[in-house]
Amino acid sequence: MASIIELLPELNVAFFETLLMVGIALLVAIFIGLPLGIVLYVTDKGLFLENSWIKGIVGVVINLIRSIPFIILLVFLLPFTQWLVGETIGPLAASVSLSVAAIPFYARIVESAAREVDKGVIEAAIAVGASPWMIIKDIIFPEAKPGLISGLTITAISLIGYSAMAGTIGGGGIGDLAIRYGYYRYDDTVMFTTVILLIVLVQFIQYLGDFIAKTVNKK
Repeated sequence: MASIIELLPELNVAFFETLLMVGIALLVAIFIGLPLGIVLYVTDKGLFLENSWIKGIVGVVINLIRSIPFIILLVFLLPFTQWLVGETIGPLAASVSLSVAAIPFYARIVESAAREVDKGVIEAAIAVGASPWMIIKDIIFPEAKPGLISGLTITAISLIGYSAMAGTIGGGGIGDLAIRYGYYRYDDTVMFTTVILLIVLVQFIQYLGDFIAKTVNKK
């Protein structure tokens, strides 16, 4: 059985690999999932950009991706991952599948957060001639900001769980370390250490997300 001291170099590498995977996926979720969530909201029935076709198509695509279990999505996207990053193992490769999973997950959270915005404020903005972009930028985003941050926190925590799953097929990170040393070598020290590390990481992200969400909440 390996001691924790002997594991430190491997743990450091695995920890930063997990942060890299989750960080890339979160950035993709923000840049793609956030706009998609807003599109889902503003094209809904009765809203200022109502469009049943766009909402229907975007909604179906998001639901299709969300309905695929992550481990299957991981394998399904291997050819695309190979084409995009030139490899199918390692944290960079795993971040492709994580990003694809994060986009629809966060998009639905964004849509839900936007629905919490008072429609009366939006109607008042329309009445004074505000453009759709101004309504989104100056009303929806500021009002939904706490929900968007809380949603990003939930997404990050889910991605940590997904990244551990990606380790089962050589994705790197803490999950990979747990499988290679803890499971295959029956090393309880490694398994216990990786579990504790994941718990601490999740708790820290949850605390940070809650703190930021409360800070930006002006209500």
